[in-house]
Amino acid sequence: MRAQRLGVDHGSIYVLAETDLNTVLSTIDDLQPTVLIVDSIQTMYDAETASTPGSISQVRECTMRIMRSAKDSGYTAFVVGHINKEGSIAGPKVLEHMVDCVLYFEGNQSMSYRILRAAKNRFGSTNEIGVFEMEDSGLREVTNPSEMLLFGRPTNTPGTCVVGVMEGSRTVLAEVQALVTPSGYSGARRNANGIDYNRAVLLLAVLEKRAGFSLSSCDAYINVVGGLRLEEPATDLAVILAIASSYKDLPVGSDLAAVGEVGLSGEIRSVSHLNQRLSEIARLGFRRCIIPAHVRDDVQKQNGLQTIPVKNIREALKAVFGA
Repeated sequence: MRAQRLGVDHGSIYVLAETDLNTVLSTIDDLQPTVLIVDSIQTMYDAETASTPGSISQVRECTMRIMRSAKDSGYTAFVVGHINKEGSIAGPKVLEHMVDCVLYFEGNQSMSYRILRAAKNRFGSTNEIGVFEMEDSGLREVTNPSEMLLFGRPTNTPGTCVVGVMEGSRTVLAEVQALVTPSGYSGARRNANGIDYNRAVLLLAVLEKRAGFSLSSCDAYINVVGGLRLEEPATDLAVILAIASSYKDLPVGSDLAAVGEVGLSGEIRSVSHLNQRLSEIARLGFRRCIIPAHVRDDVQKQNGLQTIPVKNIREALKAVFGA
């Protein structure tokens, strides 16, 4: 029924409800498939290996035999390994070390978008992403992730700022949101979704020490829209501006983006691929962008985009919010 709903030619798709590896490999020899999908490797077992399914020895042996069969017969094998609540592969980590490529399929059940991320690739680049939308007819590729991630973004609302991040070889614009409120508890609460928690705490401390913000008595919540996880330091300045915007209750401006790494002394440091980021920011219609004053490469002028170089977070706050 699902194949009919998705419009799939199920005549060329074979489903085998089997966990015995020897039976699976025997069926592969008979059918000679182009693609094999094993879901999941933790349930497979080799009768010649004296251990329970999902153990280190079973996962290693089953994966090794499937890889050997795939390389000998010339088909592509996708081995599915389920993840735990922390987002890492459940069970033995040996699976990630054995295979040629590790792909993470990320998404939130409350959202229709899914992100396919390459975490390991022996034959190509890593950290590349593909964005898809779950529809009734299946997954549909989102050719412009930036527009998708910024769709429905509120205009002139405090606590939000846009940043250009590198996901592999492509630039993606992401919206960083922050909410700062007076704390009603003895200790201020901190929450970060989409960025590293320790990095968020560090940036809050820098903003309090170098810009004079009284954040120790405030709860702070930081979120990246769209389920994207931002790991590079170039997002620091956007996080700083989003927090300051919520604290001051003043909007950053819907036509402004920010790119830059923030150091412990409050300085704004250069980032890689700055011109590529600025090109994508200009293409999406932004008029202004806060960038580091000291950059490694010459900044190329983008049509309709004003670049505002700043040396530290005080200059950045003054450029965005005034005196």
